[in-house]
Amino acid sequence: MPQFKYSSVINASLETVWHFYERPDILQLLTPPWQPVKIIRREGGLDVGAISEFRLLLGPIPVKWVATHTECDRPYLFVDEQTEGPMASWIHRHEFAAENGMTRLTDAIEFAIPGGPVVDLLLGWWVKLRLADMFRYRHEVTKRECEKDANNG
Repeated sequence: MPQFKYSSVINASLETVWHFYERPDILQLLTPPWQPVKIIRREGGLDVGAISEFRLLLGPIPVKWVATHTECDRPYLFVDEQTEGPMASWIHRHEFAAENGMTRLTDAIEFAIPGGPVVDLLLGWWVKLRLADMFRYRHEVTKRECEKDANNG
């Protein structure tokens, strides 16, 4: 199964970064402006059982994506898994680790594209490129917002 990982260090405390991810508008903040994604609902915060539902466009086709949180160990980790959507499977680990008074934020994703290993081999690189763009943006927003809060606090 293809894997993707993106990690960066945020110059803010673990609690500051975790609380940022608890914001009710976090999905709007972290969605890159170039992504055709509409947030339909978000329930339950980061806790186990929380649900986020999106509508995204794959070309001209609207696709429903539902992610359910399956693990939560505050303030270190939460995991969401696609329960309905375009991927054969999708598990996203959000990891937060204290590092020299700062926070290492790591997004780790295991995914499978419908069609099996051959399709993963043919398209996995393209998915990873799109994920790299998206998570670079997400981490930049997190860094900007959390470091601003840390410097004003």
